[in-house]
Amino acid sequence: MPRMKVLVSGRVQGVFYRAFTRQNAEQLGLSGWVKNLEDGRVEAEIEGSRQAIERMLTKMGRGPPGARVDDIETEEIKERGEKGFEIL
Repeated sequence: MPRMKVLVSGRVQGVFYRAFTRQNAEQLGLSGWVKNLEDGRVEAEIEGSRQAIERMLTKMGRGPPGARVDDIETEEIKERGEKGFEIL
């Protein structure tokens, strides 16, 4: 299964973006993690089916109410086969 590293910039801290990401990842059956970065961006790694990842990236591009997503950078990385999705 593919795994993507995702960097999200904009107003994405302090607006429940990480909880939103975890909730949607769990609904889509994705594994991985999400965390805030010191520079104000959010970083995530998501793993699962390509279709679920594409749906997740669409949701991450919208974000929760109160968020403003300016840019999303993605990079396909090596899969890890982990289970579950957590906020770091």
